[in-house]
Amino acid sequence: MNQILTPREKEIFDQLIDGKNSKEIAQHFYISDKTVRNHISNVMQKLEVKTRYQAVIELLKMGELELK
Repeated sequence: MNQILTPREKEIFDQLIDGKNSKEIAQHFYISDKTVRNHISNVMQKLEVKTRYQAVIELLKMGELELK
């Protein structure tokens, strides 16, 4: 199966699953909040979903993410 997420996108969505918001994720990875939002938006476009929560659910169903 082809990977949907880039390594950075996976790191960001793993943080979302842990309950972090965009600002907290940006601080964790030393990147801008805008960069985090761009990564999330790119994944949402790939999956053709409208919210980050729908993206998380789809990625869990696809086996791209795991609950810890």
